[in-house]
Amino acid sequence: MARMGKAGASLAAAMAGLAVAGAAAAEIAVSVNDGKQLRPGDDPPGRTPDTLAVLDLTPAGPKVLGTVPTPASMIGPPTSVAVTPDARLALVTAAQKLDANGPATLVLDDTLTIVDLSNPAAPKVAQTLQAGAGATGVAVNRAGTLALVVSTGDDSVSVFGISRGRLTPAGRIRLPYQARPTDVAFTPDGKSALVVAQTAGSILRLAVDGTKVTRTEVAVQPGLQPYGVVVSPKGDFAYNTNLGGRRPTPGQPAPAGPRPGTISAIDLSTNQVANSVDVGQTPEHLTLSADGGFMAVTVANGSGGTPGSPGYNDFGLLKVYRVAGAELTPVAEAKTGRWCQGATWTKDRSRVLLQCAAGREIESYRFDGTSLTREAGETLKFAARPASIATATSR
Repeated sequence: MARMGKAGASLAAAMAGLAVAGAAAAEIAVSVNDGKQLRPGDDPPGRTPDTLAVLDLTPAGPKVLGTVPTPASMIGPPTSVAVTPDARLALVTAAQKLDANGPATLVLDDTLTIVDLSNPAAPKVAQTLQAGAGATGVAVNRAGTLALVVSTGDDSVSVFGISRGRLTPAGRIRLPYQARPTDVAFTPDGKSALVVAQTAGSILRLAVDGTKVTRTEVAVQPGLQPYGVVVSPKGDFAYNTNLGGRRPTPGQPAPAGPRPGTISAIDLSTNQVANSVDVGQTPEHLTLSADGGFMAVTVANGSGGTPGSPGYNDFGLLKVYRVAGAELTPVAEAKTGRWCQGATWTKDRSRVLLQCAAGREIESYRFDGTSLTREAGETLKFAARPASIATATSR
């Protein structure tokens, strides 16, 4: 083999650096996948490792760039992963793990894993920390300097400072007993954060000053069993899912059959619910396009159950709404695979990726502003069940 001269070696190094820089500049998403969750009839020895997969969101269709084993969990809303604004780090929570004393049993976990995405084709675990028991929803502020993790098991919010690719614990906030927080989101200015307290039926507002995070007296009650939350890019409205639907009207009988879940629009200038929209049975997730103009909502529609169970359907629903402040206007709807939860938009809002746990796959849908079209040839398959998905602009 011929020896390479100094000039050739320098050129090769430069080209390699450009390749890595180009990969880092590509639009990516991360999918965390839970290999522990079984369906009726599944064989426990058939469990697979939890993983994080980096996806290249190319115009031609999504593809997997690289994977790395990391603790993950489907339990809780599909917001258990967040990507820093520079797309260099992914933060992954795990609400459950296999019991070391009985491998067929799942117990609460508190793991927060930091994955280095600087080379998307070879993601690597950079750090492992502990949040509270049942760590689930995670969010990073726009400055990329602060992260919050909510934990259902001990009703807490863990605070972490971010600097030079490392996280440092910066405190923990205790919420009311049995509040069962499931999700958290920052406002764009980074001065506030919203926490979903599911059992309490409330959205709690936190004040943020540097790494100091404190509870305020604000508690909005948007509906029954609130679950996930996002904030508009302008910071004027928050939108959340309510698994149990609308709050009952005093004196009115409860409706028969499965209750339709709702999406609520919360005016953050008044901390009041400005609108609620029925979207279907069990809205697992909502996600806004990068410009805030459209909202994608994943509706389980009973597809996570077993055939013959109450409310069962053999398909889920993906719904898109046009967003104008408190106004949510239906635009498009598509039938999906079963037990679908997490979703995310590409930056140009031309595509929605949807995680479907029953088939262990990510479905891809084209969106032209008025309709959704399934791209059957772009489906990504995984050994574990896709549990949560995020981009640098989605959390």
